[in-house]
Amino acid sequence: MNEDDPDGGLLLSSRAVGDILMAAVRDAGGTLLRWRMDHVDHQPGRATTATYRAHVSWSWGESTEIVGVTSRVGGPDESERAGAHVYHDPYGREVTVWIYPEDPELPGLRTAAYAEGIADLVNDFGLWTPRAGALSGPRPTITPADVQLDVVGYRPRQRAVLRADVRAEGVSRRFYLKVQTAAEAAQTLDRHRMLRGAGIAVPEVLVLTHDSVLVTAGLPGLPLSTALFREDSPCTAEELIAVLDAFPPVVGRLPRRIPWTESVHYYVEVVARAMPELEGRLLWLADQVSQGLAGLPPGEEATHGDFHEGQVHVAGGHICGLLDIDGIGPGRRADDLGCLLAHLSTIQRMDIAQAAHLQRLLVEWTPVFDRRVDPTELRLRAAGVAISLATGPHRSQEANWCEETVAIVSAAEALVRQVG
Repeated sequence: MNEDDPDGGLLLSSRAVGDILMAAVRDAGGTLLRWRMDHVDHQPGRATTATYRAHVSWSWGESTEIVGVTSRVGGPDESERAGAHVYHDPYGREVTVWIYPEDPELPGLRTAAYAEGIADLVNDFGLWTPRAGALSGPRPTITPADVQLDVVGYRPRQRAVLRADVRAEGVSRRFYLKVQTAAEAAQTLDRHRMLRGAGIAVPEVLVLTHDSVLVTAGLPGLPLSTALFREDSPCTAEELIAVLDAFPPVVGRLPRRIPWTESVHYYVEVVARAMPELEGRLLWLADQVSQGLAGLPPGEEATHGDFHEGQVHVAGGHICGLLDIDGIGPGRRADDLGCLLAHLSTIQRMDIAQAAHLQRLLVEWTPVFDRRVDPTELRLRAAGVAISLATGPHRSQEANWCEETVAIVSAAEALVRQVG
């Protein structure tokens, strides 16, 4: 073992990982032509998981594959050995390797990642309803050619979300497939039912498969993240608060999810590992956040847990739906509003007009949030969430990840400096 790299973070970010990728592709029957890192999730002192885009020559032709590698302190556990292949790194340490969609924690990906699996799923569960107005008649048989499949998001060994557009009888319908572990999928189903029963507009769950694929219908309208730049007033700040305040009280009795700000020092460590030159600024930020929030009770309000502009759908200037409710539970309203403020404060790659429009909305919305929660707490929680977001550019291997990380850290500093 390399004592300077116990969790494999340095190895999996280096060219040395190429030998592992080459061996895994060779054992699968291919030849590795070239590769690049695609995603890295570093948990300092525990484990590192990275994925790579590998261009592979197979007997039938060439394709680009996603190859995943996990290096864990102490080596692979039993479930990893059972669900993936084990190889040795240059230091003799065992690492777990798989080729997408054979993710060792997400068996449902084997169904959800292919048009053939989606077609079978739609047919087997009768998800294609007759054309509007038809009271009876046979359903069409969906074929793989009728399915257009896109990956919305993939966090290796954690979850995946895919979008399937299925076309038949001249009509196209959209389904979303969330792939999780078995325990998490069952929990997500229960929480969808809980909120829909309370009148909250979350997606309808159509089926939960035996391999933990949760299939839902789409929501109407546009994501707020898109509408922010298309509509003068996509919704009001009061509506954003009201959709949270409408959560049923039972949500406050669910298991508690640790708020983002409670892990601020962990996120500082992750970012500083990628960019050591930011460590001083990050440590100052973490101290300001943790000391400023010290002594506050955890809160018993019903909260979303990851409330941001990508989770809210709007239409006609009003909220019409809410996504990603896996993490609902007790907390403080400032947790949710701070999360939203952090995301809005760290949006990047805007042109001048978009930046001006977003700034106008922030000027309009923030005072409303300040009347609902303590303004100091709001900004400190937003800064803490921003630090967690600063892990994203490196993890996703953005082309300009260094510059984007600095910009997010600067946004967190600006939020802290707004505190009197």
